[in-house]
Amino acid sequence: MRTGEAMSILHRLLRVVKASHARGLALSAWLLLTSALVSAAPVLVLQLHDAIGPGSADYVLSGLKQAREQGAPLVLIELDTPGGLDSAMREIIQAMLASPVPVVVYVSPEGARAASAGTYILYAAQIAAMAPATTLGAATPVAIGFGGGEPPAAPASAASGIKQEQPANAMAAKSVNDAAAFIRGLAQKHGRNAQWAERAVREAVSLTAAEALKDNVIDVVAANVPDLLAQIDGRTVRVRDQEETLHTRGLTTQVLLPDWRQRLMSVIANPSLALVLMMIGIYGLIFEFASPGFGVAGTAGAICLLLGLYALQMLPVNYAGLGLLLLGMLLFAAELHAPSFGAFGAGGVVAFIAGGVLLFDKAQPGFGVPLWLVLALAAGSAIVVLLGGSMAMRARGRPLVGGLDDLVGLRGEIVQVEGARAWAQLRGESWEVRSASPLQVGQAVHVTGRDGLLLAVLADSYAPETQGEV
Repeated sequence: MRTGEAMSILHRLLRVVKASHARGLALSAWLLLTSALVSAAPVLVLQLHDAIGPGSADYVLSGLKQAREQGAPLVLIELDTPGGLDSAMREIIQAMLASPVPVVVYVSPEGARAASAGTYILYAAQIAAMAPATTLGAATPVAIGFGGGEPPAAPASAASGIKQEQPANAMAAKSVNDAAAFIRGLAQKHGRNAQWAERAVREAVSLTAAEALKDNVIDVVAANVPDLLAQIDGRTVRVRDQEETLHTRGLTTQVLLPDWRQRLMSVIANPSLALVLMMIGIYGLIFEFASPGFGVAGTAGAICLLLGLYALQMLPVNYAGLGLLLLGMLLFAAELHAPSFGAFGAGGVVAFIAGGVLLFDKAQPGFGVPLWLVLALAAGSAIVVLLGGSMAMRARGRPLVGGLDDLVGLRGEIVQVEGARAWAQLRGESWEVRSASPLQVGQAVHVTGRDGLLLAVLADSYAPETQGEV
């Protein structure tokens, strides 16, 4: 082989090697970039700063779904709640336990609390964290409905070692025992203090952040979110029965705010607003049926009533209170339509106040109706009923100003005479009239009687000289 050919082959081989090396470097760089982008996915932050309700549950569930779809390394729930509904709380916890993305619950900002339902949610997280000067606990369940009220302490299981007196209410005991077993299971799943968790349910005890960290109730006390992410970096958590190591130091965060539907659910689920909507809805329909017009009152009333009923089906309602509330409104309506000298109105005020007080149990955190609102609504209804009743009584004593019975005594003028028939103008209307004496066009007459639509008239003394008579 000649030297030139050998050199040419050598150059081609070098180019092939260089090209292969460049492709390898490009592939490595692409893999490193992809890995960096995946690892740099932001931590999704959800903010629960209100009572736990249907809107809160929908917000958390949609947030966990979005975190899974966008490959977020972590979901951080900032919690500040007085408690809430048991059904909404359990829905949130079930979604947290089923999530493939680790969940951190962080009680913040300073001064916040995770009371009642918030304590259960904190125990359900893979990482439980609190800011300084925050509290948790007071997780005793509250019964709502017939015979609702705060239940007495229930006897603990033999495994807990906590002795309590036997409660007089069997339903209260069942509720407390179920809640204690539930939170004890969450504590055992994540290796936290199960005995204190049961005390929080049975004795409604509470802890500060420092005390909770010391008693192995939480995992971290952090001043802010970056501090929290730095402290939990490298920790191993159990996600759906699999061990996973967290790499959170330096990660960015993305706050996911509730959408309009979740905000609407949270607003409507406010017991005070639900009561006002129910009242506006019922009164709107009553006024529409009593005095049909353009349909504005009926349309607005129907919309408010449906929104109020939607809110009630999301809330823990005492049905005895709801019945008294509806009875009060019906008595108000009866007083307006059939004045009873205040008997229906007074009964309606008493029934409305009793129903408003009993409708929602104020012991349920965030779901009571303030007494001042109930009294204000009752007073407003009473004022409307009194004004309407007094106007109706005054109208009843006045003479009739409409219909056919007020025609007797009216004065009019003959406008047409055709043979034996004549017509007179009365109140701008043309009426057929008859008289024992002849009538002439332009003659003044007054009505003496009525036979159906035929009026009996008597001619006045003056009669103009006009042809045509009857």
